[in-house]
Formats: sequence, C-alpha cells, structure tokens
Amino acid sequence: MNRNTDYPHEGVYASRRSAVMAGNVVATSQPLAAQAGLSMLAQGGNAIDAAIATAAALTVVEPTGNGLGSDAFCILWDGTQLHGLNASGRSPAAWTPDRFAGLKAMPERGWESVTVPGAISAWVELAERFGTLDLPTLLAPAIRYAEEGFPVSPVIAALWARGASLLKNQPGFAECFMPGGRAPRAGERFRNPDQAETLRQIAETKGRAFYEGALAEKIAAFAAQHDAALTVEDMAEHRADWTGTISTDFDGAELHEIPPNGQGIAALMALGMLRHTGIRDLSADDPQALHLQIEAIKIAFADLRAHVADSEAMTGVTPRHLLDGDYLKQRSALIDPDHAQTPGAGAPKTGGTVYLTTADASGMMVSFIQSNYSGFGSGVVVPGTGISLQNRGFGFTLAEDHPNRVAPRKRPFHTIIPGFAMAGGRPALSLGVMGGPMQAQGHVQMLLRTMLWGQDVQTAIDAPRWRFVSGSDVACEAAMPNKTREDLASRGHKITVEPPDSAFGFGGAQLIRPLPDGGYAAGSDPRKDGQAVGF
Repeated sequence: MNRNTDYPHEGVYASRRSAVMAGNVVATSQPLAAQAGLSMLAQGGNAIDAAIATAAALTVVEPTGNGLGSDAFCILWDGTQLHGLNASGRSPAAWTPDRFAGLKAMPERGWESVTVPGAISAWVELAERFGTLDLPTLLAPAIRYAEEGFPVSPVIAALWARGASLLKNQPGFAECFMPGGRAPRAGERFRNPDQAETLRQIAETKGRAFYEGALAEKIAAFAAQHDAALTVEDMAEHRADWTGTISTDFDGAELHEIPPNGQGIAALMALGMLRHTGIRDLSADDPQALHLQIEAIKIAFADLRAHVADSEAMTGVTPRHLLDGDYLKQRSALIDPDHAQTPGAGAPKTGGTVYLTTADASGMMVSFIQSNYSGFGSGVVVPGTGISLQNRGFGFTLAEDHPNRVAPRKRPFHTIIPGFAMAGGRPALSLGVMGGPMQAQGHVQMLLRTMLWGQDVQTAIDAPRWRFVSGSDVACEAAMPNKTREDLASRGHKITVEPPDSAFGFGGAQLIRPLPDGGYAAGSDPRKDGQAVGF
C-alpha cells in the first residue's frame, strides 16, 4: 500500500481545486451546510457536533437529496475505537406481501414507498453518546436557514427543477417546494418556516416529538388521510442500532462498511477479489486497472442482488459467508484480465443522498450519510411541517423466497453507505461517494486511488470515474480519455459517455485523510456545489 502522498500544485485532472489542510475540517456537498458544521467546531464542539449540525443544515439547503424524513448511517472514530450506527427505518407493520399483490415491483413514489424515517434518531443517538453541545445549539444554523431563507445553489437548483416536474402532484410537495408554482432558480431565496418550527420541536424534545409526539401524530394523520400504512405505533417502534462495522484488508489498509442492509459489503467483496489480481502492478489510470475493478464490481453486485437484505433476514447466506477469503479467491477466478464477462450470483458455502465527513483536533473523525433515496424521496411532504418523506420502500423486492422480500417491520436494502479506512490500527481515510448504485463502486475507486496509488484526496476525487450499469454496460465520464474508453470497449465493455447530471451520475465524493504531522487533508467533489473547509 502506497504511504507516500503527493499534493500537486497544478491539478492532475480537470478540477483546479486543491486539498484543504487544517486541524479541524468539514467536507460536504453544500457550502452553507459545511459552514454550519465548521461553526460548531469554532464554538468548541467536536467532530460529532459538526456532523450533526451539517446534517441538519443539509435537510434545509439540499432538499433534493435529503430531508427530515431521511434515513442515515454513520461510522466514527472516537479517538480510540471505531463505531458503526445503522439509523435506517423499517417498514410499517401493515406491509405484508399481500398488500402489494398484483404489482410487478414495489411503488417508487408516493405513500406506498414510505418507510419509517431514521435520520433524526441518528442525530439524537450521536449527540447523546459522543456530542458536547446540546441539540438546540447544533440545529440553530439549520433553523436559521429555514426561517430566514438561503440562496439556492446551482447544482441543487437544476435537480430541484427536475424533481418538481416529476413530483408536483404528490401530496404536499408543491405547497412546500414550489413557491409561486415552480421550483426556485439558482440564486433565488427559499424559505421553509414550517421546517424551522419542526427543527425547534426536535431540538427541544431530543427527537421525541418526531417519534412519539405531535410530529409523529401529524405524519400518521396525513398517512391515514391517504389510506397509507404508516402509524404512530410504527414511528414509536423505531430504533437506531449500533452495529459495528465489517471490513476487508487490502495490503494493510482496511476498508470498513456498515453491515447489511446496505450495499457497502459489495465494495469489500470487490477489494477482496482484487487482492488476487495484478492490479498492484498497474497505474491509477491504466485501462487494465479500470477493467479489473469493473469486473470485480460486476461479480460483487451479482451476489449483492441475490443475497443482501436486512441482516436479520439473511439466514442462509450471511455477510460472513460473502466475505470469506476462500470464497472471494474463488470468485476472483472469474475475472478475465482481457475480456468483459457477465457473471451470475455465486453460492457461498453456508456455515438523492447527501454525504458529509468531519474531523477535529482531538483525533475524532466522522463519516456520515443521510438520504431520501430518489430525489426528494417519495415526494410526500407532511403539511405544516416541512417533513419530506423518503421512498426507501422501493428498495424491497416482491420476489418470493428472496431475503429482501417486503415484510412488516423490516429494513429494506439500502444504497447509502459511509466508508472508513484504517491502517496500522489508526484512521487512514474517511470517505463517501453519494449517488445510488455508484456508492460501493466509488468507495473502491477512492480507496485504491488514495491508498494504493498515493493520490491526494482532491486528486482522487477529481479523477474521471466509471460506473458499472448492468450486463456489459459501463458508463464513463466525458473527462475520461478517448484512448481509455476505446481500450475498455476493445475488451467487450459497452461504453456510454454520460453527462455529470445524469440520473445517478458519478456521485459526489467527500474525503478526509489524516496528515502525518497532525491535522487533515480534506477534499470535496467539484461535481457538486460543496466544499471542504477548516481552520
């Protein structure tokens, strides 16, 4: 594993950004949210305080990717130990397979896609266990942005317009997110006073109003008004779980992910397979290196689709089976170094998202992600609250005998994943690449670029990306050189060049890496509106 990192004065790739270096840092996809987190650090708060303030602000200033009705996951290093939190919600008690009989797939939008929101429980759990500032202080910037308004940033404005055209008829959407009958344009000020009041109630009650009190009752009443299943009892039953992490080693660097119901295990499986290839002998942008990564991801995704679900439902094939070293070595044999393949699932032996990362001078580092799933989630907004609800129910399958089949009080398969790398028992990288199916693939690309090939965090983020789609289809960014794309096509990959604002795009990466003499280097994706900041 390459321990030497160069920080070039002139960018290697298209972006002219350079890594931000400081003793306390925040990196996320919207500048106002980054400043909210940084203000907590300036007040003497720690990295958890900064993460919560950033996350809360993101629900206001980037509603296209997340909201108060989101789910969340977190991996954090507290200075001595790594922790993993799963704050994704479960399905309503009334969601039996019979409820969806006759459908070919789970509903993607509207009330029948809404599961219990978990993000607020993540804020509360993290604040109570690791925070130093109280919730009213942490949520103050978000409340101010919601009440006084904020200028909508350019990338978010474009996504807002797209979401409004799809969701304008969903219950409560237009009333909240289309003032004057349209989506706000870049630079226009957007206010959400209802959300400000909701945030106050969350802060004052430490989240109880959201899951047990007045807010829960408003959510359930609106659900009943539309014959939806979500009840006050479903809200009250929610809990966030401290799950720890699962990991895979690649030449001394351990990539850690949250255990399923998320897709992070696919990144671990791909790295486990790449250990048995010749990727170490290649450079970061060698077409052969890209080919090997694509093929490993293909195999991992085949297993992901067949076996991964809520961990409580994975009774046959478990995460331990999928990460078994002998199994991954066997699966790596399917990688043809010269030709693209279309692998099926293996049979191991049984035995719209936002991401942020923060770090502080004490050594605490946080990798945090929260999401409504598709842009604006279900499209449902509870009147008078500013609570936009996720559509995570779309992550279930209706296939019989599948571990991810819809069922009561069950977590659906999730795409959102925070990542964290350790080396020698110490933090090496906090990373996330939001963007649907791009996320596990992005973790592999970021981990290898930084830890194997020694690229600094901003250079790794700026590099052109690829995304496996399905079969032999691979999407590439236009910035990827023609010769590279031609080489991949000659191996049998069906290459499509996608614009950066396509459906899932190529994600939005945020990375923080400790510096050898103290402090951190932070990078933020130029594909988004965000920034890395620090002091």
